[in-house]
Amino acid sequence: MAYRFVRARPKRERLPELRERLADGDIEQLDPFGRAMTTALENARFDPATDEAVWIEEDYCTPPLAMERDAVLEDYFDGITVVADDVDETAGWQRIDDLPGLWEQVLDGA
Repeated sequence: MAYRFVRARPKRERLPELRERLADGDIEQLDPFGRAMTTALENARFDPATDEAVWIEEDYCTPPLAMERDAVLEDYFDGITVVADDVDETAGWQRIDDLPGLWEQVLDGA
């Protein structure tokens, strides 16, 4: 399995819609990446130093996140960057564990 360490600037005005799509299971139904993307985005963190969302996502696309960008990510984020192409999933999440949750930080602050 390949895991990507991802950073992106949230389009704050669009995130309530993304949160709703995640809660409704809409994104989870997208094949073949919906489950992995839902898990990643539900657990995404917010880096206040850069105003970016950060998360670890399972991905097999070339280029990285190609299907995910087209179907979902570009609607809700700008400057999507794969910081690391192949990270250990557990170590990646531990790396950002001390950051506040994306949803609490961004939606509560909107």
